Amino acid sequence: MTDQNYSADDIQVLEGLEAVRKRPGMYIGSTDERGLHHLLWEIVDNSIDEAMAGYCDKILITFQADGGIAVLDNGRGIPVDRHEKTGKSALETVLTVLHAGGKFGGGGYKVSGGLHGVGSSVVNALSTTLKAKIFRDKKVWEQSYTIGKPNGEIEVTGTCNKTGTEITYYPDDTIFETLEYNLDTVYTRIRQQAYLTKGIELSIVDERKNHEKSKYRFYFEGGVAAYVRHINEPKSAISEIISTEAVEDDVSVEVALQYTDAYTDTILTFTNNIYTSEGGTHLAGFRMALTKTINAYAREHGMLKEKEDNLTADDVKEGMTAIISVKVPEPQFEGQTKSKLGNSEVRGIVNRAFSKEFSAYLEENPKEARLVIGKCLLASRARLAARAARDTVIRKGALEGLTLPGKLADCSSKNPAESEIYIVEGDSAGGSAKQGRDRRTQAILPLKGKILNTEQARLDKILANKEVRSLIVALGVGIGEQFDISKLRYHKIVVMTDADVDGLHIRTLIMTLFYRYFKPVIEGGFLYIANPPLFKLTKGKQSQYAYSDEEKDEIILSWGGSLESNSAKNPDDVSALDNEKLEEVVKKVNIGIQRYKGLGEMNPEQLWETTMDPEKRKMFHVTINDAEAADAIFDTLMGAEVLPRRKFIQANAKDAGTIDV
Repeated sequence: MTDQNYSADDIQVLEGLEAVRKRPGMYIGSTDERGLHHLLWEIVDNSIDEAMAGYCDKILITFQADGGIAVLDNGRGIPVDRHEKTGKSALETVLTVLHAGGKFGGGGYKVSGGLHGVGSSVVNALSTTLKAKIFRDKKVWEQSYTIGKPNGEIEVTGTCNKTGTEITYYPDDTIFETLEYNLDTVYTRIRQQAYLTKGIELSIVDERKNHEKSKYRFYFEGGVAAYVRHINEPKSAISEIISTEAVEDDVSVEVALQYTDAYTDTILTFTNNIYTSEGGTHLAGFRMALTKTINAYAREHGMLKEKEDNLTADDVKEGMTAIISVKVPEPQFEGQTKSKLGNSEVRGIVNRAFSKEFSAYLEENPKEARLVIGKCLLASRARLAARAARDTVIRKGALEGLTLPGKLADCSSKNPAESEIYIVEGDSAGGSAKQGRDRRTQAILPLKGKILNTEQARLDKILANKEVRSLIVALGVGIGEQFDISKLRYHKIVVMTDADVDGLHIRTLIMTLFYRYFKPVIEGGFLYIANPPLFKLTKGKQSQYAYSDEEKDEIILSWGGSLESNSAKNPDDVSALDNEKLEEVVKKVNIGIQRYKGLGEMNPEQLWETTMDPEKRKMFHVTINDAEAADAIFDTLMGAEVLPRRKFIQANAKDAGTIDV
């Protein structure tokens, strides 16, 4: 029943930064690890803006032992004088008022990544403590905050002969699900910023407890051309790096690209050093220039016949790595996440700048031009063959009602939101899964053997693979030009393979397929990896599953109660003591240990109880935290080049968790 007394008194007004703490996801996207890192990006981006403005060339990020994160730059220092409108110091205004900053016009910044002006204030709101130290006017100014509120007025605490800003913040553990920063994620982002801002030195120091103290320094003079070279390290290039820089109407453009013999492309776009994952007008201008220039050259030199259709944007991007970076005075982004650029004028500026440089390169390097266009022509023929094969797959799927050679056992529910599909390794595990599943919401698709390595194949070859075709039809989204995420038939896609080397290889092949051809499925949060147990332990009528060796040992010792072992001769030899104690407990308590080598060893009831029951199962959610890092690892591990893969294995073998003998 509707409350008839609903009045103005029921309207809640959140003062200051309370709205940020009430709905943090609106400002930083999430409160998981991704949101935690977003705090750091907001502070670092402010220092990067100083660098782009020409006032800063050094930025230091320190992960402190006490849990604080400090960002120090040698820029101009945030102003500390009184702000006429707020009556507070400019520093306090920036740190406590949403949409307050030096990036809305005027003389603060010509270009910047911070469009909305909520960065520093949001970090302040979501931190238990924030300390600001400003080096300006030969003085050191300081002010501290607790949960977004100042502990007192800004004050002078010393003198200095430098300028800059140091922000130290402590993320609030009542807001965030984790306070553990991933250094690999930080390194990748900071390296990226160093490539995009020539001549800037970015350093990272890790002083945290339980971490080895380390310092990393990033400095690149080569700009985006050096960035392309870095990405293409594991690949075999068929062209030189083609780069251009231009400025038109205060918009600066920097583009670099290189063709390799790979079948997939890597295109990263940036606006004011902010990664625009969905592209925008700068990407549209680049694609227009690329496609038009290649078609013009191919026709002029007789490589594209008169009756042949022009090459498409998809044809000309195969095997290409490209970085498009623009600096725009008044960027128009879609939303706070800044994922897509909307400035219409940028399209033409990028088009003109790159067309001129790329056309000149092709004319001056005819041998490489023929290699590049030859690759584009092959991609075009493969696209046409793939279209015919795809149409056949779709027709076949419709005629056969999705009952394909892949032995899909569909669920009865037609609601994608509650439907799941398990991609299972082999008929044996598939049989157990089909019998143990919830037939209403869980579908089972067994795949026979190892599917095609899609990192080294074009779409036409992929569609010729029987197992891949079964998966495409089962998902319902299509592939390539006809891909449509809205037609996804299951909102949980679970990869369920054995825990041995073969199972992990099959999982990697499936993950490669999804990353290269169904990436929106991962980005939409629909892909998972099952986590079946490795052991079943029994003691009398009592049984328990263990998902790791460590968990198995803990269960054994807990069942052993107060049993101790005195057989270890060296008190410092903990591993020997533990092993002897475990063996003693197993014998004295009569514990049975079953090691599952494959899913097929489980009966349907066990598979349901441990891996498929939504109330009890454990699964890993697959996400893409960093597109560049993901591209690099797939290129290294699944690409055609052997040497980078060998180096990776040699460098990381000591960290391998399990190796089958």
